[in-house]
Amino acid sequence: MSLSNLFSLEGKVALVTGGSRGIGKIIARGFIEQGAKVYISSRKAATCEETVAELGPNCVALPHDISTVEGCRALAAELGEREAHLDILVNNAGAAWGVPFEEFTEAGWDKVMDLNVKSPFFLTQALHGMLKTRASYDAPSKVINITSIDGLRLNPWDTYSYHASKAALIYLTKRMAARLIKDAIIVTSLAPGAFASEMNRAARDHGDAVAKGIPMRRIGNADDMAGAAIFLASRASDYVVGDTLVVDGGLVNASLGTSVGA
Repeated sequence: MSLSNLFSLEGKVALVTGGSRGIGKIIARGFIEQGAKVYISSRKAATCEETVAELGPNCVALPHDISTVEGCRALAAELGEREAHLDILVNNAGAAWGVPFEEFTEAGWDKVMDLNVKSPFFLTQALHGMLKTRASYDAPSKVINITSIDGLRLNPWDTYSYHASKAALIYLTKRMAARLIKDAIIVTSLAPGAFASEMNRAARDHGDAVAKGIPMRRIGNADDMAGAAIFLASRASDYVVGDTLVVDGGLVNASLGTSVGA
């Protein structure tokens, strides 16, 4: 056993959706530092290019809107023009929507469910051939779905479609894993807790207050996220299939509830 390259991504080609900011950008940076060539995608070309300028020559922008099946296929087609294979796919692009129950709209429901559940499935489907190209049971390709602890527990906000979408993606991860392992493609899920981002403004703007409710007494940082993602992308996790890695400082699995009984 050689541990020297257990977490290396040297020579790997990766695609990170929603990779221009937040958790996606943290993951992209971590992969690059471990030796991977990383394509990042988001709707805004200018934001992608800013991230490329920051992360260096092993980061490449492929801006696309993947909220539709056509958008997923267009991104896959452009990547296929540039690369003969894909080793790592991170389905990170996502959306949230919070409106009181009485006012919740179909548009808010569909926006979240389409991007958070449908797009990871159809983008993976569109990239299936590229993911299979170099995959073997000794060196599998990896698909990492970025879910959330909100798929495992309730938050106090009116984010009905977000809760439903992340719970769905956690279970979809298992079903995709059962199919794609036949092609030496490992599918897993990474469920973040409180990380400061545009989507998690509570952690971003009120980190100290949020930290009081977390067993680790702090919100997540870049090293926490990059380390977890590198583990799932690297050889270190080659025997982990279909599972969800919870990265939340203990909120889901190490928090005591309150009893209302006698």
